[in-house]
Amino acid sequence: MNTSSPLTTLALRGRDLIITPPPYIQALPLPAQLDALFGPHLLTEVRSSIAQDKRQHFLRIQPFRLSMLKQALQQQNTPFHIAFEERPALPFQTTLAMEARPYQDEALTHWLAEGSTGVVVLPTGAGKTFLAAMAIHETGLWTLAVVPTIDLLQQWRAALAAALSLSGEEIGVFGGGTKNLKPITIITYDSAVLYPRELQRFGLLVFDECHHLPAPTYRQIAESAFTPLRLGLSATPERGDLAHTDLDELIGPEVYRRSPAELTEGRFLAQYREERIDIALSPADSERYNELRRSYRSFLQRRHIIIRSPEEFQQKVIYMSARDPEARAAMLAWREARTLALNAPAKYVEIERLLHRHADDQVLLFSEYNPVVDEISRRFCLPSITYKTPAEERQAILERFRSGQYTKLVTGRVLNEGVDVPDCRVAIIVSGNSTKREYIQRLGRVLRPKLGEALLYELVSSDTTEEEMAKRRKA
Repeated sequence: MNTSSPLTTLALRGRDLIITPPPYIQALPLPAQLDALFGPHLLTEVRSSIAQDKRQHFLRIQPFRLSMLKQALQQQNTPFHIAFEERPALPFQTTLAMEARPYQDEALTHWLAEGSTGVVVLPTGAGKTFLAAMAIHETGLWTLAVVPTIDLLQQWRAALAAALSLSGEEIGVFGGGTKNLKPITIITYDSAVLYPRELQRFGLLVFDECHHLPAPTYRQIAESAFTPLRLGLSATPERGDLAHTDLDELIGPEVYRRSPAELTEGRFLAQYREERIDIALSPADSERYNELRRSYRSFLQRRHIIIRSPEEFQQKVIYMSARDPEARAAMLAWREARTLALNAPAKYVEIERLLHRHADDQVLLFSEYNPVVDEISRRFCLPSITYKTPAEERQAILERFRSGQYTKLVTGRVLNEGVDVPDCRVAIIVSGNSTKREYIQRLGRVLRPKLGEALLYELVSSDTTEEEMAKRRKA
């Protein structure tokens, strides 16, 4: 590179990467400036996202385009200077406190081979946090780990400190009222969106539960960070809206995947058995269910509506119901039929039988509906956790479940992810939706290595749409 020529400078400002060309290029119209700087070497999509600042003599673009800009500048032989540290090194040494499992070594190798960028898919309980520690140790860079909930801030802090042979005080926490930035910091997705400048300090980004990242707000986190070194972690990256395909651009390609069955075969996760228990509706409920389903299907046929996904149901039925009385009647019929199927009274009889069978086991019960969680808690005198449970009470319940003081716990969606749920041997899905993500998350609650076989029961109402839902979540 000919550094004797006037340099183009790349710097960070707010949410943007700014490009300051030499004065003789600044005087040109924007298209001519881009031609002079990058020639034909920049993708049209990237080129079109470069804007001229209205008040200053520089150009603006999202920071995550840095690697593409550098490559195009080099191909065009344009001298340039980076006005910030691209690979900020940790100011201390780390030591891995335990030996990696073979699949963790494989995942890290694949990630490094892709240029230290990409998504790793591993089941719950397979040690994704330790894999993050391995990436931090291998790169030796200032690292920001982005997590979905406040609960996970301290859990990740403790896990990384233990894995990297550091004290908890050496790892920062940002979120939930705390703003403590350190060379290794854990931050919530919500805080990372609100404080984009903090992203500019780090050379490695780790996204826990990275399927959240493509959401319209959260994607700004990836776009506001300059570093190409990114590790995405998830047990289930796929999204119903198919936005998981954006992870290729926001983090990098999927570089490694292992299923629960694969890791069970290798004895890295518990051996487990799934048992489906068919539940019969009462004659009266069955008659009412069929009547409601006929009403709903009749509406779809009359309007020539085809539903292929939850998103289409929302667009073609839910939204329409706000202004169309027939659509509202169909939506209410669908909802009542679904409630009858998922919350069949006969399920309580089966729950009682299973609780008696597993009286001496740690058991987690999941329901799609919080009122059902409350009813199970009331009927069987079990502790429960829903989104309404205060944080301190939730922590106390989980700690008592972890210690064995409580052997049974009933919950809804709130414990699907983002909370370190104590391991148990038995899980009962009283009701669930059709998504594979939820099913894998709930299965993961019994998969941590243990003596004996783990059990996952599914209570499924016969001759209802719940049968199809159960099939889809395992597809």
